[in-house]
Formats: sequence, structure tokens, C-alpha cells
Amino acid sequence: MNPNLLWYIPLLPFAGFLLNGTLGRKLSRAGVVAIALLFTAIPALIVARLWIFLGAAGAPLKLSIASQPWIAVSNFQVNFAFSVDHLTLVMLSIITGIGFLIHLYSAGYMAHEEGFWRFFAYLNLFMFFMLVLVLSSNFLLLFVGWEGVGLASYLLIGFYFTKDSAAKAGKKAFIVNRIGDFGFLLAMFLIMQHFGSLNFEQVFAGVEAMPGMTGGLFTAICLLLVLGATGKSAQIPLYVWLPDAMEGPTPVSALIHAATMVTAGIYMVSRCHLLFDRSPVSLTVVALLGAATALMAATIGLVQHDIKRVLAYSTVSQLGYMFLACGVGAYSAGIFHLMTHAFFKALLFLGAGSVIHAMGGEQDMRVMGGLRKKIPVTFYTMSAGVFAIAGFPLLSGFFSKDEILYQAFVSPSPVGKLVWVVGVLTALLTSFYMFRLWFKTFFGTPRFDEHSAGGHDAHQAHGVHESPAVMTVPLMILAVLSVIGGIVGVPTAFGGHNEFEHFLAPVFETPGVATATPGSASTAFALTSIAVLMFCIGLLAAWWMYLKKPGTAAALAKSAKPLYSLLEHKYWVDEFYTFLFVTPLQMFARMFLGGIVEGGLVQGIPAAGAGATRGLGALVRRMQSGNIRSYAGWLAIGAAVVLLVAVFTKGGLR
Repeated sequence: MNPNLLWYIPLLPFAGFLLNGTLGRKLSRAGVVAIALLFTAIPALIVARLWIFLGAAGAPLKLSIASQPWIAVSNFQVNFAFSVDHLTLVMLSIITGIGFLIHLYSAGYMAHEEGFWRFFAYLNLFMFFMLVLVLSSNFLLLFVGWEGVGLASYLLIGFYFTKDSAAKAGKKAFIVNRIGDFGFLLAMFLIMQHFGSLNFEQVFAGVEAMPGMTGGLFTAICLLLVLGATGKSAQIPLYVWLPDAMEGPTPVSALIHAATMVTAGIYMVSRCHLLFDRSPVSLTVVALLGAATALMAATIGLVQHDIKRVLAYSTVSQLGYMFLACGVGAYSAGIFHLMTHAFFKALLFLGAGSVIHAMGGEQDMRVMGGLRKKIPVTFYTMSAGVFAIAGFPLLSGFFSKDEILYQAFVSPSPVGKLVWVVGVLTALLTSFYMFRLWFKTFFGTPRFDEHSAGGHDAHQAHGVHESPAVMTVPLMILAVLSVIGGIVGVPTAFGGHNEFEHFLAPVFETPGVATATPGSASTAFALTSIAVLMFCIGLLAAWWMYLKKPGTAAALAKSAKPLYSLLEHKYWVDEFYTFLFVTPLQMFARMFLGGIVEGGLVQGIPAAGAGATRGLGALVRRMQSGNIRSYAGWLAIGAAVVLLVAVFTKGGLR
């Protein structure tokens, strides 16, 4: 296969961005959509060609291509270079496949929005940067994509820029991610200093050349990389931007904050597994961060009423599972869950968008109910996503989440059993809050006015109704993937061969690093039985509280008001950050930067210069009076000054 095709994978979406960004205002909506879809579909076809090439080659995939030297200083050189291995191929498939479906869905969802061309230009720009991120063969180019998706996220979250909450959410996402990116930059400086390169192959070869070295340098680098990953993948302490990002259009939530951008941190940690494997401390930190984030976000999701925010906290929680997997050395399991999560979470967000579309923009589940008969396609497809994420046996989420819990339990990690317990408890909470969403949205007595619910928009004057085919077809495809997507990772204990793990083995096999000792079949079945039990308890509890006895949840919230208030206010984390960081920085900006720097230096120095110029001008103006007697006087004064200088200066008159 010609490696030059790799250039086209990111450059075609960038071409779509340029065309729609410059000409989109003058094009019809159909023309804008055609450009956006075409320049997303072709990269997906190239990725499919990579799969065919891999099958025909019968050997591990490794393609690389590089430009002329991008940066060359002394012995340090970085190329603008792409490479594809098995991990990259999985990520490319998710980004281009899910990305194309979301572009297609957006053609219907955004059909009547202002700035239609701008939205699709931003979507294509995001695709470009995300593809650069996963294709890059060095840390610096990865960082370009890393920063680029941050920019695209800012633009898309704040797409409704006239809406103050959306503008603030975009700024919050941008600023919080810059904190993590600072850690990533410091990590790159350390890598460059100690390995003399930023190219993956050279850095990882340098790591392998030091077989006995652990901790120390590796721990410093890895902890800084983890700081960057907590920003992009929304982990404690930098997760606070993602729930607010729901202010953007729903397709943005599906594309960026479920299927692609938020997985960048997981991808980066997995790509750098050789570094993390040499730092047990860093792996322990990753495992504990993931477990804590998974549990914390799941508890907050229990009390959310906005359908998109429930899914947002669910995303944070599921990303915690992926971090947990990486922390116990189960990188393949983490990427497996990343893939299945892309299927069912994109489906859930797009399904939520279909519900919001049917309800005329309403997002509060307290005014929904009984929608399964009104929007049956949305109901059945979204149900597949709910059951998948909750861990219904044999669906995609069941296999990937169960694999993470199993790997945590048998892991040699000192915190393996602890994070397994947290993961099991989180599985129970996940089942509960997802079926809570399901019952409150689709079951029970309708809590909306049939005609006013769908009549907020002139184009929705027919009450609550199903979405058009351009929106429901992507839902159907994602529903199928959510149901069957786990078959590639069926473990041996269930009669499978875990083909997904074998596929990624060439990337993650590390000689000399301790791995999990496979448990017995009885252990696997026992752990699976516990996970299934958590699914059943969550389902039955949600059914009892929100369908059988609808008043139970309100009574429970009232009886446990302090706990409910803690969860409702999201542990007061935003308020704590505001008190500890935001308010002091704002005061510093107003008093020092605004007062001393802006008022004193920036404005004071030009003002002083202007005053001096005016004074000198006034003096010179008096000298140029046009009066001959005045000129004679100034001439006499000048002659006297010259004479005095000559007399009193060394070497003057004798």
C-alpha cells in the first residue's frame, strides 16, 4: 500500500474546513453538507483500505511517512511524520467511522440553525486535528493535534456564542485544558533533555536500552503526562469542564465529548505504556485517579435532571474505567472499552439529541415521560445504548467493562483489588442512573403538553414526533454496533479468543514487565456473576423508584437531604475552585494587572510622554513668536550661555 495515502486522511477534512470556512456562507445548505460529508467519507474509505492491506499482509501493520525535516537544530530533529500501527488503526476507525455518522446526523439536527456552514467547518477542523493527534509519530506533532482539538472544542462548545452560558463553557474548557497542557509541555522538555529526541521510536528505544531503570525520571515524566491526560480525558482534578460543555450542540457532545477528543488522554497513556511500565508509582496514581473519578462522577449522575448532563457525568465515569484499566497495566482492555464506549455513548448522545429535537429543545427529564410510543425509533435504538452501558450480558459494554474489572482483580498492582471494588460499585450506580434516565424519559405518564413541547420552533409545529431519517439512520447503525461490538473481545472463559487483545498485542507486549496472571475459569465466571448482579440491582432499583413507586425517589431525597444536596451541588467542587483559584486570580488581575500595570505603566508611561511632549512644544512655541525684539532677546540669552560655558569649562578662555 502506498504510504502517501496517509497524508490524505487528515488533509481532506482540513480541505473541507477551508472550503466551508471561506465559501460556506455563499453555498446552499446542501452544498455545505456535501463538502463536509465527502471530505469525511474519503478518509474513512482510506482507513478501510488499511484494514484490507493488513489482512492481505498477514503481518503486524507498520506504515510510516515523513516530510522534510520540520525542526532541525544541531543534533535535534523532528519531522512532520505519520505512522500507523494496530493501535493507530483502531483509533482511526473510531474517529472516521463515528465522525462520519455524526456529520450525517448533524445535517438533520442543525438544519435550521444559524451559522450552519460555520458549524460544519468547525466539525471538519476538529476531525483534522484529531486525526493528526493519533497519526503523529512524535510527541511534538501529537501536541499540535492535542492543542488543535482543544481549539476546535472551544469553537464548538461556544458555537451559540450569543448565549452567555455557552460562551463561558467554551472558555472554561479552553482554560482548564491549558492547565493540563502545561504538564504535557514539561514532560516533553524532560523527554527531549534525557532522550535527545521527541520521536516515539527513538524515545521508546532509549527506554528499552535501560532495562534495569525504574522510577525517578520515568515517574516525573509520567506524572506530568498524566496531568495532561486528566485535562483532555476529564479526570480528577480537571474534569470540571466536560459537564459544562453540554452547552454546545448535541452532535458536538457526541463527537468530541464521548467518542473522540476525551479519549485522547487514554490514547496518549497507552501509546506511552513503555514509560508507564517503568514507573509503578505512576501506574498506581493512574489507577486510583481512574477509580475515584469513575465513582465520583457516577454518584453525581444519580441526581442530574438534564438528560445531556446525565450522559456527561456518565462519560466522565466511563473514562475513569479506561484510566483504571491503564493503571493496572490492562491497556488493551482500556482501548477495548474506549471503542465500545464510542459506540454506545455516541448513540446515547445522538438519541438524547433526537429526544430534545422531538421536545422542541427541552432537556429536563422531569417534563418528559411516555415518549416510547411517540418516537419509537429513538426509543428502541437508545435502549440498545442504555442496556450496553449498563452491562447487559453479551452486549458490547458487558464484555469491555467486565474485561476491565477482571484484569483489575487478577492484576499484580498493589491497588488492583481496591479499584476492582470501586469498579463494581460504579457498575451498580451506572446501571441505576442509566435506567433512571430510560424510565423517566420513555415510560410512565407524559409530563408535557403534546403540542407546546414540539412547538417552540416553527419547523416543529406538529407536536412531539420522530426525527427524520438523516438522524435515525445513524442511530440504527450505532445501535447495531452497541449490541454486537463486543464480540471481538469475548474472553476465553466464555468460549472466545479475545481477538481484540491479540490484535493489539504487537503494540502492548513489553518483555520483562510483570503482567496479570490469568485467573481460572471459575474466577472469571464468579466475577462476571457479580457484575451481572450489579446490573440487575441497578435496573430493579430504578424500576421501583421511577416506575413502580414514582414518589420513592423524592421521599428518599427528602429524608437524606444533606447527601442529596452534596450530590446535587456536585460536591461543591466548582465553588471550591472558584474560591481557591478563580476569585484570587480575578482580584490579582483587577488590582495589580488592571491597576498598577494597566493604569500605572501601560497608560501612565504614554501619558507622561505626552505631557512632556506638550510642555516642550509649549516652550518651543514661545520661542517662535514672530516678534523681532523677542528673537533679539533669545539671541542675547543664547550668546550669554555660550560665553559662560566657554569661561567656566576646562580649557575655556585664559
